Amino acid sequence: MKVCTDACLFGAWSTGIIKENTTQILDIGTGTGLLSLMLAQKTTAFIDAVEIDEKAFIQAVDNIKQSPWSDSIQLHQGSITDYITEKKYDLIISNPPFFENNLQSPDSIKNNAKHDTSLTLNQLLDSIVLHIKKGTGIALILLPFNRVNNFIEDARQKGLFLFSLLLMKQTPKHDYFRGVAVFSTSPSTEIKKLEITIKDETGGYSKEFKELLKDYYLAL
Repeated sequence: MKVCTDACLFGAWSTGIIKENTTQILDIGTGTGLLSLMLAQKTTAFIDAVEIDEKAFIQAVDNIKQSPWSDSIQLHQGSITDYITEKKYDLIISNPPFFENNLQSPDSIKNNAKHDTSLTLNQLLDSIVLHIKKGTGIALILLPFNRVNNFIEDARQKGLFLFSLLLMKQTPKHDYFRGVAVFSTSPSTEIKKLEITIKDETGGYSKEFKELLKDYYLAL
């Protein structure tokens, strides 16, 4: 799968959420390793990255091996539902399969990456609950905007509580198309809601986007 702008924005914004005492990070559905590599550049935490697809896993191995952060990331091939560890994670991040009951491609690899044929959002929530550090752990999930509210409610029923929400727009004229929901294991008295626009009225990258991605996009 190609690297998507919204995933890059998700990774860059997520680095600002990392707490100073974070030592263990879990990346669920790492794909080719994008999010793990972005986080590794901004933290000294150790990252476990799980990926079910064999070809994506092989690409992630190659990408991480060639990076300066290979000692900080451990890759695991398989489903997160089969992942066994005694660790509890300070931060869990996931760009999960988005589309439930949508028209699928004949390509099974693309279906696993884009549709929840290999991991449902309910299974994702169960995995987060299992692996998150109770009390202090947080989880960040990238979602299509039309699934944000239902996911937040499903998470609440499983003991994960929203405390921050970032909504993304392509341009000021577009509607929201993605949301980044941030959860903790304790209810929050105040939920911080933010928004970001990828491109401005001129068609160029917005000031906020440039600021977040300047350490990753060489063209900026």
